[in-house]
Amino acid sequence: MSTKRYSEADLRALIEPFGNPMVVVVDGRVSAVNAAYLALLGLPREQVEGRSVMDFVQPEERSRLSERYHLLESGGTSLEPRTNIYQVPCSDGVVREVALYPSRVQLEDGGGALLLNCLPVKDRPPELTVAERLVETSAGLVSAHSEDAVRRVAVKGLREAGFRVRLLRWDGERLVALDGEPLPEDVRLGLEALSDGRPVFGGVDRAAPSHVYIPAGGPQGEVLWVEGAWVAPRHGSVLTLFAKVVGAALTDARVQADGARSRWEVEAVAQVARFVAQPVPPSLEDFLARVSELLQAGSAALHLTPPQGGALALATHVGLADLVRDSEHAARLTGVLTEVPGDGGLSTEAHGAALAELSNGRLGCGAVARLTRGGEVCGTLQVLRAAGHSFDTRDVRLLGTLAELLVTLLEQRRLRAESSRQLAETRLLLDLARTTSGVLETSSILDVASDFLVHLLDVSNCYIMLYDEGAKVLRGAAASTAHRDFFRTVVLPLHGDSLATRVARERRPIAVEDVVASGGGFDSQLVQRFGEKALLALPLTSREELIGVVVVDDTRRSRTFGPELIELAEATCGQLALSIANARLYESLWASYAELAATRAEMVKRERLAALGELSAIVAHEVRNPLGVIFNAVASLRRLLDPGGDAAMLLDILGEESDRLNRIVGDLLDYTRPRDPVLQHEDLGRVLQDSLEAARVQGGGVDRPVHIQSEVEPGLPPVPMDRRLIRQALVNVAVNAIQSMPQGGMVQVRARREAHAGREQLRIDVADQGPGIPAELLHRVFEPFFTTKAQGTGLGLAVVKRILEEHRGEIAVESTPGRGTTFTFRLPLSQPPSFP
Repeated sequence: MSTKRYSEADLRALIEPFGNPMVVVVDGRVSAVNAAYLALLGLPREQVEGRSVMDFVQPEERSRLSERYHLLESGGTSLEPRTNIYQVPCSDGVVREVALYPSRVQLEDGGGALLLNCLPVKDRPPELTVAERLVETSAGLVSAHSEDAVRRVAVKGLREAGFRVRLLRWDGERLVALDGEPLPEDVRLGLEALSDGRPVFGGVDRAAPSHVYIPAGGPQGEVLWVEGAWVAPRHGSVLTLFAKVVGAALTDARVQADGARSRWEVEAVAQVARFVAQPVPPSLEDFLARVSELLQAGSAALHLTPPQGGALALATHVGLADLVRDSEHAARLTGVLTEVPGDGGLSTEAHGAALAELSNGRLGCGAVARLTRGGEVCGTLQVLRAAGHSFDTRDVRLLGTLAELLVTLLEQRRLRAESSRQLAETRLLLDLARTTSGVLETSSILDVASDFLVHLLDVSNCYIMLYDEGAKVLRGAAASTAHRDFFRTVVLPLHGDSLATRVARERRPIAVEDVVASGGGFDSQLVQRFGEKALLALPLTSREELIGVVVVDDTRRSRTFGPELIELAEATCGQLALSIANARLYESLWASYAELAATRAEMVKRERLAALGELSAIVAHEVRNPLGVIFNAVASLRRLLDPGGDAAMLLDILGEESDRLNRIVGDLLDYTRPRDPVLQHEDLGRVLQDSLEAARVQGGGVDRPVHIQSEVEPGLPPVPMDRRLIRQALVNVAVNAIQSMPQGGMVQVRARREAHAGREQLRIDVADQGPGIPAELLHRVFEPFFTTKAQGTGLGLAVVKRILEEHRGEIAVESTPGRGTTFTFRLPLSQPPSFP
């Protein structure tokens, strides 16, 4: 360090003449810079001097360099004589590399400063071997179908590329090393990387970073710790992309595993449901054996509440015959898990110890689900295994679903036992059960039941209404054949005075044996329409919840509905309510799994598209360099050789194909490059005029009889938009319109205000008179890489759609073959402006 003491003016005078960038840093802030450094950043002096020097380094290195600067200030480390390469983010968005030569100087006040001499680095060759290894490893991840396989492939690829690598996982409280080794000393940087979603470099004791923490994503949140000579911020994008590919592969593997588990669960529940829905309900032992087989349990047990009330008691069990001495021993063994609190769950260590003691060590864990009827606990279903083969939460979830089916089975058995006293009626009732148990659609069940009840009860008509809890009304759902279509239009408020609403409120059967003599208590309009002489209404309930109401009538005569007939009708309605509940359960279950599958598919699609987009951007960037060489070579050959004949033709072909490839690269970059629109209030008329003039030139409209007519609604206010992006979108659509009319025609552009989706929006219609788009292709026009043009890339309209979505707008298309196509832009008129 020089012994001369400098003032601020001296330092400014010292660095200003230099042609390379120079910076003076005092107490961590930029004290003075020369014109070359300002030119490097592309910023004025007042936006540079006085700010923290860390504002002008890459975010990935700020933590490391901040700590290193404090060490230099405190004397904890010394300046190294060798050159260090750093990246400097500039105002134009480009990151430039500089070779940094630091030195210390003394100030007049006795303090110290750092004088940073920066030399821009040019033409540094990339480490292609390492990059190719990472690309090969990324391709190998496709064949890895489990999370462990993905991790093995990723770690192997990084190690073969010359890195040391470790995997760290967030367990909900801290980062843990998957290899079991101690965590790195600066593991806090891994937490920073996981929190910010970006790479964070480490190695505070060295001038250049020695390792980096890269968030890899994945279902549990994982971080890659990578150490090697190639670790540097300038390669951070490549390593980050590789980590994202690893994260996408981990997510894909997890989704595939969850999807396989979900499909298996759906099939398992369907099998048990079909098993339960047999015309003759299976025994409880058979049900338990099926549950034990599905969950791979050694045994299963069922506890039920006695009919007279009291504590739960062991009803039956399977798989315990060789483990228990008598029924009392079996009750003590299976009673261990009845103490699990809540609606059920997994056994604890204490439960496992008790099970092991009572089973001589042959059992050590279990899972339990509670059976409820009408909101009250009526039993427990439990499965048991040997120690070391624990159940998980997914098993508990499946067991809970099977417990609901078991409640259904118990209910079916109860109804069968109660109806066995009347053999003739029971046979008819079982006919209904056989018919409805095999149908999973509510409407089909109701139509079958209404016709069945007419024959069973010897009545004229049957009407079934379902309760709409949200609207508090009864809606006509089904009727016997004579009035089926009309009755589906009937709606009765629950607070009304009709017979059906009274039954719904009171939850008990009500009979009107003589309509004329009763004088009221029913809907007179419906009675008159159907010509009814006698009525009987019964509630449809399941587990104390109102499902609907069944009304039967007799149009032949007044009649008495005896207790036997009412009892039979109640039993039938109980079976019908149970079938409806089962059907709704199936519909809800299938809808839930369908929604889950769609969500997972969308998540996988987004992850894959995100990784593909970033990889495409890097590949497209690398293509531009050889294209520039090709363009220069073609121009030089034309100048040096003055070619003619076949040579000139070949050079023309080479130039045309290079231009085409350059356009493809440009389209690809437009589609994959992230954009943040800068919204300013713009004059729409000027934007349209500029866009249409550019479209006429690009689309070849000057060479063919194409007329462009634009119309803007008078008094249209300035529209918040990113002028450059909206111009690009309009040009893309207008060029398509012009090119769709090789023989000429009219392109009409109309802009006006429109109320859409509850807010005022700008609507722009671009209509052509081309051949139109076939209906089978219309829904695909905005898909990336879809095109019907021989020279097209299929990205133009995809870019347009993305631009509109980034403006919180939308685009739609209408087309009639032979009559033309209309694209409609919609942009909100009330968005706050943004600034670059």
